[in-house]
Amino acid sequence: MNDTFDLRLDTLRAAYVAGETTPRRLIAELRDKAAALNPEFKLFIHLLTTEELEPYLAALDGKSPAELPLYGIPFAIKDNIDLAGIPTTAACPAFAYMPETSATLVEQLIALGAVPLGKCNLDQFATGLNGTRSPYGECRNSVHPDYPSGGSSAGSSLAVALGVASFALGTDTAGSGRVPAALNNLVGLKASKGLASTAGVVPACRTLDCVTYFTATAAEASQLLALTARLDPRDEYSRANPAWNDGSAFGKVARFRFGVPKPLEFLGCPQSPALFAATVEQLQAIGGERVEIDFAPFLEAARLLYEGPWVAERYSVAGELIEQQPDAVLPVIKAVLEKAPGTTAVQLFRAQYRLQQLKAICDRIMAEVDCVLTPAYPRPVTLDELHAEPVKRNSDLGYYTNFMNMLDYAAVAVPAGVMDNGLPWGVTLFGRVFTDQYLLSLADALQRRTALPLIGGNAFVTPAPTTPARNDRARIVVCGAHLDGLPLNGQLRQRSGRLLESTQSSPDYRLYALAGGPPLRPGMVRVAEGGTAIEVEVWEIPGSELGSFLTGIPAPLGLGKVQLADGRWETGFICEPYGLEGAQDISAFGGWRAYLKSRG
Repeated sequence: MNDTFDLRLDTLRAAYVAGETTPRRLIAELRDKAAALNPEFKLFIHLLTTEELEPYLAALDGKSPAELPLYGIPFAIKDNIDLAGIPTTAACPAFAYMPETSATLVEQLIALGAVPLGKCNLDQFATGLNGTRSPYGECRNSVHPDYPSGGSSAGSSLAVALGVASFALGTDTAGSGRVPAALNNLVGLKASKGLASTAGVVPACRTLDCVTYFTATAAEASQLLALTARLDPRDEYSRANPAWNDGSAFGKVARFRFGVPKPLEFLGCPQSPALFAATVEQLQAIGGERVEIDFAPFLEAARLLYEGPWVAERYSVAGELIEQQPDAVLPVIKAVLEKAPGTTAVQLFRAQYRLQQLKAICDRIMAEVDCVLTPAYPRPVTLDELHAEPVKRNSDLGYYTNFMNMLDYAAVAVPAGVMDNGLPWGVTLFGRVFTDQYLLSLADALQRRTALPLIGGNAFVTPAPTTPARNDRARIVVCGAHLDGLPLNGQLRQRSGRLLESTQSSPDYRLYALAGGPPLRPGMVRVAEGGTAIEVEVWEIPGSELGSFLTGIPAPLGLGKVQLADGRWETGFICEPYGLEGAQDISAFGGWRAYLKSRG
């Protein structure tokens, strides 16, 4: 088959509609391609046979892309995620079992029309970030033979990067869905904990585990998350997706604040600092404002993952096998877990208390920005380095990833550059829990801005989104007593409000001092002609506080859409026309503060 055949979701759907291929023909070609690649890259532990594929293909007979959102879309599955009737190994033959049912997420995808191609190689028991810790072979990088694929979702990343699957499922406890994405020019979405069901997943740390998506673009990850973010009764760690984070939240980003760690660490890499600086400039060009943040509490939380009792949580999965069949588990995995049996409940609670302290600190930092930008890792490590120092060099890869699930944040890895030797280089955008679609919107904007070639050398064919992106915060335009320092401003501040900017409305409004006071109240009304620009402020409050704020607004005022001087439309105070009876037109003052000053 054509090695550059475009497997992206939208283009493959279009190919099916146009009759350029069929699921049966495409899947057969992809299976042959995967079988040819496997001896070199070791990406599959089990590639489905023609007979094993038939039920999934037969289910598509008589159906079409119009009926099934993922009709005929090939995907790969990390082999710690169950596919009914296919062994789950977690890269440990002695641990393998035959699941009768598929993982909830796999069931969802198949019901939507997707076709599983096979089970992918991984670092044993998902313990590793490099892709070399498997008895089924080391997974090398898709671009440069001297580097690893990254892990633990090694084969999953390669399945997409090498063009045999449209997307792949991985898992991410400490970076396993982000490090391999960055090393292979992919988007790696580690959604908020609980959004993607982990029922049917072999745990690494069950309280922290996430199922992740590998895709060529952020827009595809957005589509997949929107289709599958569902509360799952099979998974007691499943969480409902808030309305602000549904598929319609993916959109165009405008002004935003992004945190940059201080200090930055690149572990001596000569190229990463310049690549990171270029990415900062790209985000600023998109509309971002850089804010330096103290990164020390994030890094301390990261150290708890492997220095604290969470290693014992990993041991709860593999420990019995280690004790009964020591040789069944790779030596490097045993070395990581060897401290676990001595962990006490006292140590666990002390670690939890410290983690909660750190989370409170980090949450205050995160409240001041829309996301944080970090390198995906300080520097890439070679296969030779991993062989020489397997634990240390693996730890290097996790410098910017290990804290994420500990602190309950969402994250997405994004391609952002290429090193001089051709190795892909990437960054991570992370944000508050349940801001996944907003982060993907930023990732989409960054991908389009950097214009790096996608998998197979493809370029973007779908237009950029035009509707505004949303997150967990609501912006409110105020023009009167809610302005900073005025009597009602406390209603915003008590709801954790933050002043974003002082600006003006578009020149289409009139401002009135309403009758019926005290207190004095302004009313801003949009007019067809004779308007002027009015001084306003844009504030931001948590979306969960918007309802209580709205219900406290007295008639004839309310919240609607207000156009700002730069053409943006934001939610803001408006006045019902009936409220203007007896009102004084004060538009000539240009704003409420000037009017109040004129009154002495």
